[in-house]
Parts: sequence; C-alpha cells; structure tokens
Amino acid sequence: MSIGDTYSFVDLFAGCGGLSLGLESAGFRPVYVNEINQDAMGTYRENRQATEHGAQLFASGLFSHDIKSELVLKRGALSALSKRIASTFGINPGAGELDLVVGGPPCQGFSGIGYRRSYSVDKEQLPSNHLYEDMLFVVSKLQPRLFLFENVKGLLSARWTPMGDRGEIWRDVRNEFLSQLPDYRIEWSLVHAKEYSVPQNRPRVLMVGMRNDVARKVNLNPKERAGGLLPAPVGSAPDLIDVLSDLVDPSYKPGTPETPTYPHQAKGEWQKYYRLDPATKKIQTKGSIVTDHVYSSHAPKIVKKFQYMIEHDGHIPQRFRTKKFAQRVLPRKWDTLGPTITATSLPDDYVHFHDPRTLTVREWARLQTFPDWYKFCGKRTTGGLRRAGNPRAGNFDRELPKYTQIGNAVPVKLAYEVGKHFAILLKSSR
Repeated sequence: MSIGDTYSFVDLFAGCGGLSLGLESAGFRPVYVNEINQDAMGTYRENRQATEHGAQLFASGLFSHDIKSELVLKRGALSALSKRIASTFGINPGAGELDLVVGGPPCQGFSGIGYRRSYSVDKEQLPSNHLYEDMLFVVSKLQPRLFLFENVKGLLSARWTPMGDRGEIWRDVRNEFLSQLPDYRIEWSLVHAKEYSVPQNRPRVLMVGMRNDVARKVNLNPKERAGGLLPAPVGSAPDLIDVLSDLVDPSYKPGTPETPTYPHQAKGEWQKYYRLDPATKKIQTKGSIVTDHVYSSHAPKIVKKFQYMIEHDGHIPQRFRTKKFAQRVLPRKWDTLGPTITATSLPDDYVHFHDPRTLTVREWARLQTFPDWYKFCGKRTTGGLRRAGNPRAGNFDRELPKYTQIGNAVPVKLAYEVGKHFAILLKSSR
C-alpha cells in the first residue's frame, strides 16, 4: 500500500543508505530500517532525521541494529513490528500491504578482497555469510509485494570450503529463496552499475521476487532483464572529468589539509545533480561549503610516485612498486568500454587524474552517485584488524569508516532506476 503518493519499503542491512536514497528518490518511503553498525546507522539517520517521514520513522523506534537479537529471534517480534508500522504509517504488513523488502546481507566472505581479509576461514564459519537466511525469514513473514536481494558478483562463484563446488553458495542461497517462498515469482540477473549511469563498472547480483497474486496483474516480458522484474539499461556512464572536475582545487598542493568550499561553479548536468540543495532547490555555487573534501597526507615518496603515474599513463616504475594492492590512475574519460573500476573500502586503490593524491571522501561518494548534501558519520578511514576483524580469533566486529560505508553502498543512481521500475510494476498491479 502506498503512503500518500509513495510506496512503502523495509531496508535490511541498510548500511549508510545508498539503496534507500535511490528508492526514496523514486517514490518509496522506509517504514523500518535495520543496520548493525552504529556509524552507518548514524549516517542513515543524519540524512533523514530532518524530514517529516524520517523524524516519524525514528521517533517511532522503527529501526534496529542487530537483526538477530532485535527482530528475527525475538518471539512475536515481527508481529509486533507489523503492528507498529500499521499504527505509524497505516501500512499493515500482516494484511499483505507492504510494498517492498530490500536487503544486501554483508558480503565480505563472498567478495575476493573480503575473503582474503578473512584469513582463509571457511565461509561456513563466517556469521555474516548466513544473514541471507534472516532476510529470507523476514520476507516470508512480512509477505511484501516485492523483494530485492543484492550482493556482489563473487557470490556466483563462491564456495563454502576450499574443496567445495564452485558456485555452491549461490545455488544454496537461490534454492533457499525458491523453496521457502513458493508464493513468489523469483528471477535474478547480474547487472553492471555502469549500465545505469553510474561512473563505475560495479557488477552486482540482483534477485527479485514478486508475490504471485501481484505478478498475475502485471504484464511482464520474459525476454526482458530478470523476466521483466528489473529495468533495462538506461545509457552510458558519465566521464570522471564531468563527475569530479568542479572539485579540483587550483590551489591544491601536497600537504593541503582540505578544500572547504567549492573552487568552481558547477558545469554540466552531473555537477548540478551533485550540488543540488534539496532544501532550497538551488545549485550550490562557487564558494559554498562542501563537506568531506579532506585530503590524505601522503609521504613525499608517495607523492612522487603518484605524480610519475599521472605523467606516464599510470605506469609505476620498479622503484615504486610494492606488494600492496595495485593502484591505478583514474582516467579523465572512459574508453569505448566505459567504466572499468569498482569503488571498494580502500581509498588508496585509485590515484586522482589531476593531483598526486588519492580521492577524498566527497569524491569517493560521487563515484557512488551520492549527492554532495549527503553527510557521513564516523572516522574518515581506518585499517588492519579494525576494518577486517579476525575470524580466526572469533573477532567478527568491523569498523565502518566513511570510505568503507561508501564503498559498501549500493550506488544511488542504480537504486533509483530499480526503484523507478518497481514503482511502475506496483502501479500497474493495482
């Protein structure tokens, strides 16, 4: 059921809110949100608390951190949640009125980098690799009209153990959803964010389910993506010169701490998109405050390395090579294949195309198509065990600094296109 002219959704494992923001831009409103990390939830709340709907959401306590202790494992918790949603927003999940449940269960054990940082512990031993079962449980109880499961491409080839069958985790996940949700039509597809105007390649597995009684009312084309449940690609991705050039500070030099205001006027539709103030509906001008445009402090040797790379088409001379993750200079413009990068939790994966430095938090957020008004809570970055945990020692806690929150997020523009398509499907089912 819609909330006024919008649609309702529950966001599980919401992170800093990229998926939610895209859905909200497409006409959806969250009626419950779950995120275990305090900083990520802080970011989510910070950017919604001032809105009427967001204030109502959090004032009503329609959020939680640990899905296991606060929702799934409590006796009668989902029934109580449904009643609170109904009394707050007039949406009764118990009567099948919830429009959508979305979730991207943490994927560290499925992604290549994440698994390397898990100290080669069998994936069956990583608790985060079984959170899809909690999402499945919530979907089975709340019975939304639609659900969306999102995860990394590595899920398709992941094994539970080193000797397991390639792809066995994805088969188990998919089969669990198919067997436990017989009242849903379930389809999936591997999509690339660049197909939806995102300046990244960023391949992602999207599995969509539509309740059968809803699907019977919708004219779905089986030849379209995920049998018509996912949108067709919308066009090419923007070049990085169009995404980042207005943030290039002509006065920057190594050692500069930050650029606190916009150094240029916005040019082109993308820079205007990033700089649109939702409160005033105006484009932020040169000299207006820009947040999180703080630079990393690189050692002189690293600055020389980066400058050499910029001047020599990304080549790294032997004297500068290390065993660390390979670094690349971001291109001003993509070649005919489009974006080839994927923003991760590491800001030092890429070198700026103009300055001998890595990207700032604000530039990192733009790669994920977060608008500039979106604020991030917590530390700027961290490293080692604080970010990766240590599964061998039973330490599964991970810090989520700003770069990691952004790197883990669903690109806003991808979420918007998916949400816009979902809204069309829901409207046609009425």
